[in-house]
Amino acid sequence: MSRSLNKVQLIGNLGKDPELKYTPSGVAVATFSIATSESWKDQEGNQQEKTEWHNIVAWRKLAEICGEYLKKGKKVYLEGKLQTRNYEKDGIKRYVTEIVADQLIMLDGGGGGKGTSGGSASESAPVVSEAPKDDDLPF
Repeated sequence: MSRSLNKVQLIGNLGKDPELKYTPSGVAVATFSIATSESWKDQEGNQQEKTEWHNIVAWRKLAEICGEYLKKGKKVYLEGKLQTRNYEKDGIKRYVTEIVADQLIMLDGGGGGKGTSGGSASESAPVVSEAPKDDDLPF
């Protein structure tokens, strides 16, 4: 059996406050976006910048921590895996690629929320067999 690796590491800023929801079975799920930017000088010496947006999904306790402490603009480090899912809207099959977070470190002092002073949180994301069915997803 060949080995493979699906791992993403990002440092970026939240584009909006996380949206915390619960599946019908009571499992917490948070969704939010992170912006990462790179800058360089072009051939004429002009400063250029490109921002990439990443869709993030966190499950269970990590989702609840994200919902409570993360706020728009905060800098975070996260680790996770790439996952693509599909859904149908208006009769058209659509695909979305997102990062399923399993570790998070708040890099800005104070996470907002209830007077925290920052820190880290880690919780394993569900394995594929434990993931909710598409009709259980709140988005």
